Amino acid sequence: MAAHKPSQGCVSQPVTYESVVPNPKLKLLDQVREVMRLKHYSIRTERTYCDWVRRYVQFHHMKCREAMLPAEPKMEAFLSHLAVEGNVAVSTQNQAFNALLFVYREVLHAQVGKIESVRATRPARVPTVLTPEEAKRVITVMSGTTQLVVKLIYGSGLRLLEALRLRVHDLDFEMKQLTVRDGKGAKDHYTAAAA
Repeated sequence: MAAHKPSQGCVSQPVTYESVVPNPKLKLLDQVREVMRLKHYSIRTERTYCDWVRRYVQFHHMKCREAMLPAEPKMEAFLSHLAVEGNVAVSTQNQAFNALLFVYREVLHAQVGKIESVRATRPARVPTVLTPEEAKRVITVMSGTTQLVVKLIYGSGLRLLEALRLRVHDLDFEMKQLTVRDGKGAKDHYTAAAA
């Protein structure tokens, strides 16, 4: 629970966050979508979470909401299945876990205890990074819009969607910076323009 900082002699009041109560007439996935939109989640997160919920319901052959409780043994079985038989990456298992946690806490308003599932293992890998010369060779093979986007991603450190969403008025040639609007976390920020 977050609290306001006291300002000039005022007593701080705790901030409580109202939970969103989805329309009870909607199906489960529609309720998930409704709550995620009211909480301003990204459309990609919404699609991904809905996919995980669909897979979870199919895995357990659930026909009604009551079959989703108790949460812990069902979540443990599904997450362990992903790690053992699905052979998924750690980040994939974490994504599935977060999707299920969201559904139980935010949509079904159910408490979830400790989950003791088999964890996926993260292999030790050295990242593959292009040398500056290799990157230049790749960029010179490209042309047109594709080359421009890759130059922005490489030179300014943008994410793909950030580069694709740029508009002309986001370029500030005088300050040599780009304004990235609605970037990760729905935040605007500035970054140095590629030279």
